Amino acid sequence: MKIVVGLGNPGIEYQRTRHNVGFDCVDRLARRICEASHTPRARFQALASEGDVGGEKVLLLKPMTYMNLSGTSVVEALRFYKLDATRDLLVIVDDIALPCGAIRLRTEGSAGGHNGLSDIESRLGTHRYARCRIGVDAPGRIPQRDYVLGRFREDQQPLVDEAIGLACDAAACWVTRGITEAMNRFNRRADDASAKQPKAPPQPPSPSSATKPDVDANPANSTIHQPRCETRSNQIGNNNV
Repeated sequence: MKIVVGLGNPGIEYQRTRHNVGFDCVDRLARRICEASHTPRARFQALASEGDVGGEKVLLLKPMTYMNLSGTSVVEALRFYKLDATRDLLVIVDDIALPCGAIRLRTEGSAGGHNGLSDIESRLGTHRYARCRIGVDAPGRIPQRDYVLGRFREDQQPLVDEAIGLACDAAACWVTRGITEAMNRFNRRADDASAKQPKAPPQPPSPSSATKPDVDANPANSTIHQPRCETRSNQIGNNNV
């Protein structure tokens, strides 16, 4: 059993935002490896789907705890299946330190200011687990919280769509061949893609709302086959970012 976790915040207002790119990746992965009729079910304080990649069972998780408490869901699932985070866990997150359209896989690393990764590391007691970071561009003059909780610009959307597909391919590779092979294959491709990125036009700051929760923001370090699967079926406030 392998676990692939996409980080994000639950709720309609956070759908398709930069900070929810991990959710978007897991959703696409579920469409690839699960039957069309599959419905995620509530497990481990998350929406969970089970699939199969190359004969290996895969649990897909979208924690419903809000970003800053993502680790609670991850730890519950690892303990239930008696898995080792260093070899059985892949976490997919947004990264403002990477250009939009790039991905970066690592075997371990710091949270880099990302509240979801920080909580996972705190609850696991280690930073040694695989992560796949998807670039969303730097916020520039826009406050970081507003930027990551905002939606992609029109010029960014095709780049992130391609990156999500690449991250799904990389996740499948990680499941069947391991993190080293995934890094060798997909980090190189990510470098090629990011080198061709046009510079994004400057944008005025977006208005912030005092009623919305804080976001974690800075993922700093930092990609499936399409087999069939059988599916059975962070906080924001001060916990979202």
